[in-house]
Amino acid sequence: MSTSKRRDIPIYATPLIETHCHLDYLDQEQLAQTLARAREVGIERIVTIAVSAANLDRVFALTRAAEDIWGTQGIHPHEAESYNNNVANTIRGRGSDPRIVAVGEIGLDYFYDHADRAVQRRVFAAQLALAVELNLPVVIHTREADDDTRAILGEFSRDLGRKGVIHSFTSGLALAEFCLDEGFMLGFNGITTFNRADNVREVVAATPLDQLVLETDSPYLTPVPYRGRPNAPFYLPFVAERVAEVKQVPVEDLLRAVRHNSLALFFPAALS
Repeated sequence: MSTSKRRDIPIYATPLIETHCHLDYLDQEQLAQTLARAREVGIERIVTIAVSAANLDRVFALTRAAEDIWGTQGIHPHEAESYNNNVANTIRGRGSDPRIVAVGEIGLDYFYDHADRAVQRRVFAAQLALAVELNLPVVIHTREADDDTRAILGEFSRDLGRKGVIHSFTSGLALAEFCLDEGFMLGFNGITTFNRADNVREVVAATPLDQLVLETDSPYLTPVPYRGRPNAPFYLPFVAERVAEVKQVPVEDLLRAVRHNSLALFFPAALS
């Protein structure tokens, strides 16, 4: 698609919260440009996500880089074999920091199987236990692992006082219904704009408005009409547009709801 056919990024009256991205992929110049453009289109808060022992420090440092950046600490299932007591203690030690808003990205990934599945399950459970200890919400990644995700979450859900979000939700309706019944949020991103993502839009349609949050997962999953370019938080309005269309509500109504959901999930003090 040529640049001339791409619409400008829409700007709405209601501020947006980017609940899941990876700013540590950017160098200093790219970061400054990305933040400036995100602010121009109404992104008021950004949560950048940790995934490995190698980027815990970088994500933590980014939460000091700008007033509108917060972060998480956790180990992605791809990196489960790097989880150890030192990593656990790093997550634990930063769990009370006001700029760290969740334990994540944690979970299971049986699609790529970059780590042994038994190790993934053990590390997922260990980090859920950490979230219970720290009274933090969790950011969960699950792919082709619905049954085990449900089983392990079921062991901890009652004790997770602040629940969390299953981000980039692409699983089936059965897992969606379980997570929603347990009080979790579902996170949706640029996949909702993809032509062949009817399965995801089906889950969007079934998700109550008060249990839905928006994300980009940038630099991945760039929404239409900018597919082919690296993703960034400033493309979040396109996700909002498509989700509102699926939910059959005005975009501003959707944005007010998801802003409240995002604050309740990660920034509850902002609602008090």
